[in-house]
Amino acid sequence: MNIILVSERLAKARTITLGLPHVALLGVGMMVSVVAIAAAMNYVMLRVAADTPIPYLQTLLLSAQQEQHEKTQSYLRENLNAMAVKLGQMQAQLVRLDTLGERLAKLAGFKPQDLVFSELPARGGAVSSVPSQDLSLGDFTRQLDSLTRQLEDRGDKLGILESLFTLDSAKKKLIPTMLPVDGGWYSSNYGWRIDPFTGQRAFHEGIDVMAEQGTTIRAAAGGVVVYSDLHPQYGNMIEIDHGNDLITRYAHASRRLVKVGDVVLRGARIAEVGRTGRSTGPHLHFEVRQRGAPANPSQFLRLPG
Repeated sequence: MNIILVSERLAKARTITLGLPHVALLGVGMMVSVVAIAAAMNYVMLRVAADTPIPYLQTLLLSAQQEQHEKTQSYLRENLNAMAVKLGQMQAQLVRLDTLGERLAKLAGFKPQDLVFSELPARGGAVSSVPSQDLSLGDFTRQLDSLTRQLEDRGDKLGILESLFTLDSAKKKLIPTMLPVDGGWYSSNYGWRIDPFTGQRAFHEGIDVMAEQGTTIRAAAGGVVVYSDLHPQYGNMIEIDHGNDLITRYAHASRRLVKVGDVVLRGARIAEVGRTGRSTGPHLHFEVRQRGAPANPSQFLRLPG
């Protein structure tokens, strides 16, 4: 582009040549000027609207402020609602953890009140020399997300631990660790002894617990009744299958209180002490049979359970 300048002060005309870079620079300058002028006019109009009671300008300003206020309020409401949902989830997870903790405490032999689940853990310390910082909304949201993930992880792990404790507790309840008669005393142990009828040396496959006629006989562990009938030598006899090839036998009862197929829990009443069958007096003959062979009941009665 060529620009020719003609003036009375000039002896001859001058020619200015503008290339593409000059034209582009000129265009950018004009655009910047227009934007700056528009911004200045907008600023001046806003200041004038704020200072001068012109109805139209006041209406535009109030409308813009109201729109901005509504956007801000909407943004805050959305974030508060999201945080409220997160807080509700965390509260539900804390209730679940407290419940799990109480059940685990009972399974482990603790009292729930000893662990104080309902109170916040005690915390304290001196004021740090490092300046404190306020949490931003983003930091607060990230902290909530992190705590939610940690609560879910702890809940899953405690759930697995509870399952293991429950399984272990169930197994213990199926092991005959409870003496079937309360207040009795041993009148004959497991092993070799002199038979009271023949006077010969004979192997005694259980233990005899002497008790008064009619004393309650209880299941030494939970299981299923597989025998309940009158036996030629054992008299009124009951057998309970506890699984894992474990069977307990209760003999010489005066009365049987369960029948074949009944499911009994540990400590349930199953019979009453008597002297039926091959017996010299009222007592309970108690056996534990493992894989079909007799086992010493004292080994099981000494187990914790």
